[in-house]
Amino acid sequence: MNDFVLWAIEIVQSVDPVLRTLLAGLAIMLETSILIGLIVPGDTVVLVASIGVESWVEGVFLGGTVVVGALAGESIGFWLGRWAGPHIRHSWLGRRIGERHWVRSERYLRRRGGIAIFLSRFLPVLHSLVPLTVGMSGFGYRRFIAWTLPACVLWSTIYVGVASAAAGSYKELSQTVHYAGYVFVGVILLLLVVVVLTKKIIAKREERHMAESDDPVTGS
Repeated sequence: MNDFVLWAIEIVQSVDPVLRTLLAGLAIMLETSILIGLIVPGDTVVLVASIGVESWVEGVFLGGTVVVGALAGESIGFWLGRWAGPHIRHSWLGRRIGERHWVRSERYLRRRGGIAIFLSRFLPVLHSLVPLTVGMSGFGYRRFIAWTLPACVLWSTIYVGVASAAAGSYKELSQTVHYAGYVFVGVILLLLVVVVLTKKIIAKREERHMAESDDPVTGS
């Protein structure tokens, strides 16, 4: 296992760190701007890029780039929603997503306001739909950014911080502990499990705000 993990980390580190960082930023930007994240999750690219971090400087730059990429993507989604939202909604891609998801996104934003924008970063499907929905709603851009920025920072910190720390710790452990590879894989799997469970918990708690009701709940 140690040899396999070391091989995987070295493969990632063999990619130029600037290119690796830019690819991560681009992936997360596409995920939130033009719905590609519904097919190829940008968080997977960020996680892989984080494994290749070799210093705290690289980690900071990667984390910052991911935040900027997420904000750029969500801004693109916002303005696409503002300028061409109805057209996107009724396009082939919009129909593939399903009217049900569009309606749920609108209902969620209407009832929860800014809280919906913050939490949507951690919710399946909605993380790509909400920026478009916000743009169509007339919600102010600065208010939108004020809610989505802390969510992007938190998301980036968790992914980049845990994955890069696990890779760094592995290199130290692998010199003295023969099962270090299993520890590394365990940490990454634990991160993924915690992320999935957290998303499920948030989704379940917020479901009532997306369900049909004659008594809407308002947000900030």
